[in-house]
Order: sequence, then structure tokens, then C-alpha cells
Amino acid sequence: MSNVWFIRHGESISNANLPTGDPAESSLTEKGFAEAERIVGAFVDKPDLIVVSPYLRARQTAVPTITHFSPIAVEEWPVFEFTYLHPQRYNGTRGSERGPFAQAYWQRNDPHEKEMGGGESFTELMTRIQQLIDRLHQHPADTIAVFSHGLFLRGLLWMLITGIRAPTKDAMRRYHHFVQGVLMPNGAILKTTFNGRHSVTFGGF
Repeated sequence: MSNVWFIRHGESISNANLPTGDPAESSLTEKGFAEAERIVGAFVDKPDLIVVSPYLRARQTAVPTITHFSPIAVEEWPVFEFTYLHPQRYNGTRGSERGPFAQAYWQRNDPHEKEMGGGESFTELMTRIQQLIDRLHQHPADTIAVFSHGLFLRGLLWMLITGIRAPTKDAMRRYHHFVQGVLMPNGAILKTTFNGRHSVTFGGF
């Protein structure tokens, strides 16, 4: 059984609607760095493992916690953000400028689409989430802190709540409605327990 905290990164330049380059290299803002520092105070005990996304903003968010509990085991897992738009869409653009492309993507509602040939498909997202769920059910660590991203973590929450696993058009539509209605602020923490028997207990944000 593992107690797992899922932590969304602090505010990034993209979240602040500032011009963004490579989506994987979007840095935290000053506010985001402050949020990362506050996350440390949520921990009473040292986790056995810290898991980080390969994306810069999640790694930056984890730094204060890693430093506070050093030495501590740290691993990079594929818990990166669901980047459904091609990375070229981010080349110096703001979120508001990418909005029409995002809206068109969701209107097409094609779970297998890789936007412009380079975005991640909804099918690939669901595969990554299922792999994470399976990995956590089998993991021997008692406490794990996972530093990740809003769309990915809400996808995880949605799959655990609904039990939906097939990446159908209906599933994609339901996921989109879910993330529009369920907010996970920057620096939010979702506490869960994976009991190893394919069931999960939720704490809260």
C-alpha cells in the first residue's frame, strides 16, 4: 500500500499568459517559485520517493521539497503534461493566442489525432495514465510525492473515479467536460492511497 501525493506545479509563464517557447521548458514565475516553497510545509513526514515530470516547471516545483528532505530518492517518470497541440504552436505565443487551436482540437474530438503530426493524442494520454496507475499499485514505497501537471493529474483523477479505460470519442468528450468543471490550482495537492488491489482511497485537495 502506498500513500501518494499528486502535486501540480507552481504557476508557470504559460499559466500567466506570457509568451512561451518549448512547452517542456516553460519556467515558473516568481509566484510559482513561492508556491513551490509553500508546498514543503504540507509535509509532516519525509516521503520515501519523489517522482518528477521531465518538464522544467514540475522539476522546479520539486526542488524545495527535495532540498528540504535531502538525501532522498528522486526518479523521473513520464508524468508530463498532456500537450495535445504541436510544440510549434508554443513558439513565442501566449495561451490566449493558442486558444483557437485548442478549441478546434476539442471540437474535432478525435482520440487518435496527433495535432499537426506532433501533439500527443488522447489515446496516448490514457495509456500513460493507466501505466502510472499500474505502477503505483505495484510500488513498494510507503509514501510517494508526484510532481506533475494539471491536465495529466485531472485525467488520472477522472479515470480513477469513472473507471473509463477505452479511449473512445465519448471518453474524450467526457474527459474534456471533466477538466473544464474540476479545477486543480497551481501548487494543489491531491492525497490518495493505492492499496495494491486496484482500488484507490482519496483524501482531498
